Amino acid sequence: MKHFVVATVIPSIMLFGWLHNTWAEDNAAMVDEIQAARNLPGGFATSRQSRVDSGTFSQPSGNLDFNERFTFNLGRAVFRKLWVSSPSTTRSSDGLGPLYNARSCARCHKKNGRGHPPDVGDNAISMVMRLSVPRTSSPTALLTNTAHLGDVPEPIYGRQLQDFAIQGHDAEGEFKVAYIESHVTLADGTVVSLRTPRYRFQNLKYGPMRKDVQFSPRIANQMIGLGLLEAVSPEDILSFEDPEDKDADGISGRANRVWSLSHKRLMLGRFGWKAGQPTLMQQIADAFSGDLGLSTPIFRATAGDCTPTQDFCRNAPHGAEDKDEVNKELLDLVTFYVRTIAVPQRRNAKSPAVRAGHRLFRHAGCAQCHRPRMTTGMKVPIKSLQGQIIWPYTDLLLHDMGEGLADNRPEAAASGREWRTPPLWGIGLTKTVTGRAFFLHDGRARSVEEAILWHGGEAERARNFYAQLSVDERTALVAFVNSL
Repeated sequence: MKHFVVATVIPSIMLFGWLHNTWAEDNAAMVDEIQAARNLPGGFATSRQSRVDSGTFSQPSGNLDFNERFTFNLGRAVFRKLWVSSPSTTRSSDGLGPLYNARSCARCHKKNGRGHPPDVGDNAISMVMRLSVPRTSSPTALLTNTAHLGDVPEPIYGRQLQDFAIQGHDAEGEFKVAYIESHVTLADGTVVSLRTPRYRFQNLKYGPMRKDVQFSPRIANQMIGLGLLEAVSPEDILSFEDPEDKDADGISGRANRVWSLSHKRLMLGRFGWKAGQPTLMQQIADAFSGDLGLSTPIFRATAGDCTPTQDFCRNAPHGAEDKDEVNKELLDLVTFYVRTIAVPQRRNAKSPAVRAGHRLFRHAGCAQCHRPRMTTGMKVPIKSLQGQIIWPYTDLLLHDMGEGLADNRPEAAASGREWRTPPLWGIGLTKTVTGRAFFLHDGRARSVEEAILWHGGEAERARNFYAQLSVDERTALVAFVNSL
């Protein structure tokens, strides 16, 4: 009996040791796998293209099948096509305007990259000026207003200033921007120049705007990985909320709740600078309406953002007749394209400077809002986007960013000081793709460093941490951000 016990105990100890070693090996392999996944920030939907050039933000998700790639290419053609005014012999492309900001989606989203503020003497081709007036009722009541999604339009000029018009009509006006330079001295004596924008409206066709107008300049967002962000479950995003800052870390992100015209209910806002849109399809349809003056199955107005005071605009020829100017098939194609634009592969992840910058990024508290990791759900229509571990560096929540960045214009449930945490993936390729690099909602920041130094409110602690670093440490942290 004793012999039996000894015989069984010894192998058991050996088995435990073998299992322990195997577990350690598997765990190490899992860590390596996770590290490898960080170089594929979109999971298996990450772009297969390894080279970096101006087409880097225009690649399809890496795991699309042949038929899906064909659909992607069709959607890209619609995204890029130039629309014309009615009546026209090109019946599939008419209906532009009468007032508009661009003739195609690609005009604002050049190469699917970020927009920029207007140059001196230039129009604002990749920047729009959102307009509204103060609410007279509660935000919740206005959220069910299917015409304006919670915004109260400026009575004459609507929700957006249009600086182009079709032949025979006049544009609403234009805006110009000038900058006031100021200087920030960091702890090691480095002086950084920041610029504060000042906007001026001119050539307003229909007279001055209401005195209490609220305006917000917005550059076009980059287009990569949007379908992956849409595929993250609402429950996962809402789990990041801490509106009362119960953990006392100074971060109190909260979700925007916006009205879905398709689902006829309040939904989690995910898209736009203030998370003012619940789905990509609604975001796209809103852009067709406001930016191009085109009707869709979601926004049926053929005159786009023309207000009731603009009879000439509402009575202008349009391309709808018995259909929408952008019909369901075209809207579906563009939506599929936007959902499946791939995130590029990460670069320089193993560089010592990038690794050091990663540690500083976390120590600064940046990752509390720019959350590294999410997982997409399984209940999404495009299989290639299902079940992907992604690294977008956002929580998709609203955060108070301080008075310096406030536009003082509410949007749905977002206040005038709140902005959605923008994803950081691909940020280091901004200039490579478009030839320009401007950051924040209005493009005032000319570098990642300037963008960091504009952070206030909930992000002020992280900003101050950065300002105390040495030049080598700041260079490392920026190198990490640019590697994403």
